[in-house]
Amino acid sequence: MKNITALFIVFICVSGFNSSAQDYKSAAISVQPFEKIFQRSGKVDFKRTLTLSFKSSGYLKKLSVDEGDFFTKKQLLASLDTLELKMAKNAQYAELLQAKRDVKRMKRLVEEDLGSVFDLEKVQTQLETIRSAYKVSYYNLDKAEINAAFDGVVLTRFTELNELQNIGQSVLEVAALENNLVVKIGLTDSEINHVRLGQSVQVSLPGLNSVHGVITKIPVKTHEQGQLYQIEILLKDIKTGQGVVAGQLAQVSLSLSTEQYVYPVSISALIKMDNNGQAVLLVENKNNKSLSSQAFDVIDMDNDTLYLRAQQGDEPLHIITHGWQQLSVIEH
Repeated sequence: MKNITALFIVFICVSGFNSSAQDYKSAAISVQPFEKIFQRSGKVDFKRTLTLSFKSSGYLKKLSVDEGDFFTKKQLLASLDTLELKMAKNAQYAELLQAKRDVKRMKRLVEEDLGSVFDLEKVQTQLETIRSAYKVSYYNLDKAEINAAFDGVVLTRFTELNELQNIGQSVLEVAALENNLVVKIGLTDSEINHVRLGQSVQVSLPGLNSVHGVITKIPVKTHEQGQLYQIEILLKDIKTGQGVVAGQLAQVSLSLSTEQYVYPVSISALIKMDNNGQAVLLVENKNNKSLSSQAFDVIDMDNDTLYLRAQQGDEPLHIITHGWQQLSVIEH
């Protein structure tokens, strides 16, 4: 049999069993692709958060939400006192009207040969400069309000009413409600190679049944804290506020698959591990009912299962899973 190292072979005369020896159990173990399911604990977090601020400076006039408040798309969240901004816009508009009149007057003078083309180009350039300044003042006035770009929740408030806001100063930290909750767990360097983007996983959360998750982030370097790769699992069907909060603990059931093939054998069948790190098991020959003790390379193991190295196409093994301790072995 391929990739199986025989440690030693002993034969047992079935007729020589005592009554207790008849209680042993065997199982036919077939080759299958190596797939290991394990449990990991992680924390719920937001995939993305957004810090909101004003484009212009001014005093905070209105704040319609506080920490923990939910809001809807296009809702007004905060606004500045816009008196100064309106005055700046009106002044720019007055200059724009005057610049248009200057261009019109200069065109008439050029047509009457009383002005030069150079002077006309000069006032036309001035008109475009003032028009751009007016657009900026209009834009600054528009950005004196913060309107929600999505349905979300306020995580942090950084300011108070009537407080002077500088350009770019943080006002609110918010998070979207939909497709924004993830569970973060750490994987070792040997595990990270066996997961893939888009892979489905099962996530258990306190107070909820098992929910569906999808791996949406696989890093290429370890996390700053520790030597684990922190992957992210998106909870696509869960919105913030539906009994799930950031920081909550979660249990993740994750399947690791590889291109290797194994015999998955119950841990109860293990007689011992030999000096070469191989698993010694009792194998039954179905043709003559003889039993032989054989050693196998171990790919992996957990509390329940040994994963023995195999190749695609290997014949099934008939392993004694229970009662091998009771057998009276007669060596030949």
